[in-house]
Amino acid sequence: MRVNLRTAAFTLLLVAASVTSPVLLPADTNVEAWVCPPCSGGCDEKTFDHAGSCPVCGMELVKESAAAQLRREAMEKPLTLAILEGVEIIDYAGPWEVFGQASVHNHPAFEIYSVAQTAGPLTTAMGMSVNPKYTFADAPAPDVILLPGGNVRPQLDNTAVLAWIRDSSRRARVVFSVCNGAFFLAKAGLLDGLEATTFASLIPQLRKEAPKTRVVSDRRFVDNGKIVTAAGLSSGIDGALHVIEKLFGRGQAEVVATGLEYHWQPDSRWARAALADIQLNAVYGWVRQFADRSVIRHAGTPEQWETQWKLTTDKSGSQILMDLDPIVGKEKWSPEASGKESGRSWKFSDHEGRAWKAAATVAPVSGDPKGRLLTIRVARAG
Repeated sequence: MRVNLRTAAFTLLLVAASVTSPVLLPADTNVEAWVCPPCSGGCDEKTFDHAGSCPVCGMELVKESAAAQLRREAMEKPLTLAILEGVEIIDYAGPWEVFGQASVHNHPAFEIYSVAQTAGPLTTAMGMSVNPKYTFADAPAPDVILLPGGNVRPQLDNTAVLAWIRDSSRRARVVFSVCNGAFFLAKAGLLDGLEATTFASLIPQLRKEAPKTRVVSDRRFVDNGKIVTAAGLSSGIDGALHVIEKLFGRGQAEVVATGLEYHWQPDSRWARAALADIQLNAVYGWVRQFADRSVIRHAGTPEQWETQWKLTTDKSGSQILMDLDPIVGKEKWSPEASGKESGRSWKFSDHEGRAWKAAATVAPVSGDPKGRLLTIRVARAG
């Protein structure tokens, strides 16, 4: 019998696709379907013919009966929510307040507890002392995990912390990081192949340390299904509201936001890392050498930014600008005009290849022989 090679190859491709990718089942099938766990991501009603990942939200599919049990449990008892005790106060306290305000069928939506490697008080940023409720050894298994940021770097080589994150994440329905808490996920290998975000100034570092992750700078939070990452500080509030939306629906999240008097804009594209002043990080570090300084203006948009300082220094305007030249030179800013007593201008490209222009001026302060007004501007070229 003659075999059409094209037909045979096409048949093999179809078989392979059916093995690797779940297929939507017709509505009238009697076979128990596989479904996405309740996530309110627009895919809860879709049914598939076998296990795998939801093509909409990325969560692992479960049998339809198991999903129904999850919904019943959510109605009957709170979800356990573990907060790895962090250092930056708003990173854990902001989401804690959000999650603590959520309720379902007249009971709290979450049983929230803090956890740390060892017992005893911890000192957070700005001197607050906190007492974790559990240690890794006796903490309940969490349905939701929150990894806040702060002084994360020393813990990234802590095998006990990383082991708890990996082990707990296997069972958890949502794993949520805030700020540089994303570095825990990266070090644990949980961001490979996913999108993520973090604190604005640390985005280049996360790109370097998580090369298999697409790190974005234009969102306050990123949802991969099970893994959710929020940008810095107050972004954790937005991310926490989004987690409530995933688990219990948009309405529940809106009720919490309203009760907190918080103007929640879940579809907003405003992100600290997308503002134009991210291009000035090196300049901000350099200007700290002036002990007597004050910020006069610090404002802009994603397309342009201006920051102005009043400095008290014996250096002349030309000396200040000469000191600035090598700093921006390291950032690969190319001079367009130099040698001026009162100003400089440059051009450069960001990591995405977009063209920018920058300018710096120094002016004397009337009546103050040591006063200097330093103004830095950046703007998208064209």
